[in-house]
Amino acid sequence: MIGMMYLVLTALLALQVSNAVLDKFVFIDQSLQQAKESTRQQNDTRLKAIEGQVEKKGNKPEDLDVLGRAKQVYDETTAMIAYIQDFRNKVIDISGGVDPETQELKGAKDYDRQMAWTIGPEGSKKGEAYTLQAKLNGFVEKINSLHDSLSLGAVALDAKDIDAYKNDPDKGKMDFAQLNFLNTPTVACLAILSDYESRVAQIESTALEALAKDVGASELRFDKIMAVVSPESKVVAAGTPYKAEMFIAASSSSTKPQMTYNGKPVKIEDGKGIIEFTANASKYDAENKSTQTWKGSITISTPKGDTTIEVEEEFIVAKPVVQVRSGEVSALYLNCGNNLQIDVPALGPAYDPSFRANGGQVIEGSKKGSVTVVPNRATVELNVFSGGNAIGTEKFRVKKVPKPTIAIKSRGRAVDLKNGVSLAQFPRSLEADAVAEPSFAEFLPKDARYKVFEWDVTLARGRRALGQKKVNGPNVNLTDLASKARAGDRLVIEIKEVKRLNFKSETESVPGVNDIFTIPIN
Repeated sequence: MIGMMYLVLTALLALQVSNAVLDKFVFIDQSLQQAKESTRQQNDTRLKAIEGQVEKKGNKPEDLDVLGRAKQVYDETTAMIAYIQDFRNKVIDISGGVDPETQELKGAKDYDRQMAWTIGPEGSKKGEAYTLQAKLNGFVEKINSLHDSLSLGAVALDAKDIDAYKNDPDKGKMDFAQLNFLNTPTVACLAILSDYESRVAQIESTALEALAKDVGASELRFDKIMAVVSPESKVVAAGTPYKAEMFIAASSSSTKPQMTYNGKPVKIEDGKGIIEFTANASKYDAENKSTQTWKGSITISTPKGDTTIEVEEEFIVAKPVVQVRSGEVSALYLNCGNNLQIDVPALGPAYDPSFRANGGQVIEGSKKGSVTVVPNRATVELNVFSGGNAIGTEKFRVKKVPKPTIAIKSRGRAVDLKNGVSLAQFPRSLEADAVAEPSFAEFLPKDARYKVFEWDVTLARGRRALGQKKVNGPNVNLTDLASKARAGDRLVIEIKEVKRLNFKSETESVPGVNDIFTIPIN
């Protein structure tokens, strides 16, 4: 925590710390003081439990020895915390003291005066913080000596002994005093000192717990305290109130509780039971909601025996609503790659989609919820799953691909089929283009790539054919027919085969495109 606080302080100082921010450190300081007092009260109770157990067992010499060491732990802790309290008071006095009317620190933002006392002249290492470091680490050594199982590490460390800083080119050179008090406002210094008081109380708690086990006086100890927020809902519509309950929860690192959910064992991590199951419901109300409950139990061991606490929790299962967004099409087209985006907002981050289709093929995309549907029937049913659980089915009507329009061109320009061309302008070449229906081409460009593969061009005079070209491809050279042409003749064009290149770059024939065009020669 000290390391994180140092980083925050450095950034805040560079930004000219506001009163609002400094108020947060006052809150942190007060919270840490309360946590320390709570821990010490528990430790006092534990010490009394050791005394009671020793007396109950007849004040045996070996038990009295344990009691003596427990009292020594308590006394050493009391002395250490008293020293830190004196240190805090000195920092407050040096920075200007407390305003008698507002009870606020006069030098809350000041850091020069406290640095002169805690760190001392640069390079001198004669500041009081160096004495604090020695006393803190000496305290830990004394506590470790009072029980064989204790091997607590030093709490007042230089940056080189902290993983987060030891390789930092700047902070890695700092000692304990600099790391904690360099360029630190008075109000933040107090929060840092409160943190060390809390650590000292926790060390006392660990030692007393070890000693209590020696005489059978171990008790449930809640040593992990956290803030918990329980909102009515994490999803709130704009313009509606957000409501939540905030409270403190605690767990014990030394106690191994047993927990169940609906009679089944629960996985426990860091003293907390992890409840996870797939929410299901068979019936929903008019708002597509279903009220469900689950029951749990927590069993803990105490000096008076096992205690079981039961809980029943109510929750609401919302029927997932499948939302379909079309990335490229307004309808599904037969044998085409119709790109869809399938979302289920009610599932939030838990949405893990997969798809199956009746009446077509599905190809899942790289983006969550993205899917390409290739219909092969008149209707398609798309089944939506999340994490293997069925969510819903979406039905789609399937349209046939619209036929392309054939355009006859000469040198890139459309030929006037109605009025024809003069003999002098007889086309020396023709192109036949297959043009996709505009809306289909706009929505599915990868499926709207057409090409005329086979067509015939005939020079006719009356009922007689003067020459014919069988064309494989979009272009034909008519130079040889031009020499035979006369005014009154006509060019007859018959489209034999058109093919489409689909989204897979596969070629397929387009049925029903057998258009015939006539170009009069004037």
